Amino acid sequence: MDFDFAQIAVPFRMQPNIARLEQGAPQLTALDPSTPLHAEKRSVLAAGPVRLAVAGFDAAPALAAIAEQARHDGAQARLLAGEPLELAFEEDLAVLDGDTGTLPWLCVCTPSHWAPQDKLGLSLTAVHAPVADNDRLLAASAQLTRLATGGERWERQVWTVSPSDRYDQHPRRQPRTPWPDTPDATAFASRCFLRAERQTFFPVGRGTHQAVFTIRVQLAPLTHTVDTADKALRLHDSLASMSDAVLRYKGLAAARAPLLRWLAARAADRP
Repeated sequence: MDFDFAQIAVPFRMQPNIARLEQGAPQLTALDPSTPLHAEKRSVLAAGPVRLAVAGFDAAPALAAIAEQARHDGAQARLLAGEPLELAFEEDLAVLDGDTGTLPWLCVCTPSHWAPQDKLGLSLTAVHAPVADNDRLLAASAQLTRLATGGERWERQVWTVSPSDRYDQHPRRQPRTPWPDTPDATAFASRCFLRAERQTFFPVGRGTHQAVFTIRVQLAPLTHTVDTADKALRLHDSLASMSDAVLRYKGLAAARAPLLRWLAARAADRP
């Protein structure tokens, strides 16, 4: 996992945290067919259609932009080999339309406890409506849409801790995995995973006011990822600062106490 722990905010706040991407930064990652992520995406695709579009939406400009970005990033090999779009990249994909402010097209195999079918055609304001402590997100939704579809490239990082090693966490395909049933904080943490998403936007162009939205999910065992005292302290302080509403929304309410105990012990374990 290449997640930067500096992206973990202290105190924790639900906010866009969008940053302009450096020139030439890659946004698509070729999907290795030998990985668990490929196996999960393949299973999802075999179960039914993954690409969703509102009636009348022309995805051709977005598909051309995706292919062009893949060439730029050196991630086109799977497409050239005939792999379907759903299995070509680690990233899931969506289109944000600046004219309507909505998501008219989705190609998502590994959502994090949300159903793509429920988000199709919605604005970012509507997408963010169920999020806990969402005042900042809702206030920024219109500006975020303008920025993301304005022709530049953007990035944001989100994270959580999960008891599941599944990439696909569609709520109607996968029931939530229960947290470990143990009073031992170390044993608890050893069965948890850090789940991070790198989300980016790149322009579609071609006469549109659209942007492609990419979502790259990464998973790693928590005890392997939190490998320094500084990382443990940052994660501890961010988790400790979450409101009860955010903890419930993220499904972390029952996990915070044992995670904080383990993280505090790990943060105290300095050389």
